[in-house]
Amino acid sequence: MFECSLFPTLLLILGWGYQPERIQAGLYIIIYTIIGSLPLLLMLIFLYNTFGSLFIYFDFIYFIDYLNFNRLFWVFFIFAFMVKVPLYIFHLWLPKAHVEAPVSGSIILAGVLLKLGGYGLIRLGSICIHLSFNFSRFFISFSIYGSFITRLICLRQVDIKSLIAYSSVGHIALVIRGIITSSYLGFLGSLIIIISHGLVSSGIFCLANITYEIVSSRSLYLTKGLLIIFPSLSFF
Repeated sequence: MFECSLFPTLLLILGWGYQPERIQAGLYIIIYTIIGSLPLLLMLIFLYNTFGSLFIYFDFIYFIDYLNFNRLFWVFFIFAFMVKVPLYIFHLWLPKAHVEAPVSGSIILAGVLLKLGGYGLIRLGSICIHLSFNFSRFFISFSIYGSFITRLICLRQVDIKSLIAYSSVGHIALVIRGIITSSYLGFLGSLIIIISHGLVSSGIFCLANITYEIVSSRSLYLTKGLLIIFPSLSFF
């Protein structure tokens, strides 16, 4: 059911996308999410074959206590969610998908799909707190670096949708940092950012679509000065 969310989004991008590059964007989504989800699927199959159950909470405790749980297994488990969130390096499918998708696709992507990754990380992070903490230095430094780079990328974007998509990657890096610290405040902060990002990012995409309908272009060069004609946009 987690991976079934891929198909409606793919149909939105391929069916209602604006440009011929939407096929490339669809391929990006499929390749990134399937490659990311494969280790998780293999680990779930391994757990089921070992314990005859998919009750992860019990399996993990038994695994860690008796079978010397390898840290690499933990990376396999959270990798699918890191791609969905997305972590920097695995984020390339997101700007492509946002730019090619219609406004409804962008809203669903920002409001639902990115939150699935955050939800998975919170669930797994709360089960194995000390394993998350073992990797916290690596993921925190990596996400700080990623958010810094995406901010620099934002400075030279000319496409409004691409700008919003890249800034989303920077915001979600905060969510990863909060969850991976395995603290109560980290989880709470991540949850607040996830909810607010789902509302605010979707709203900004809607505004970007309004400007697109007015000007028939997503270029920042052509939409500059729009607030002089439509001051009500600043209210939104």
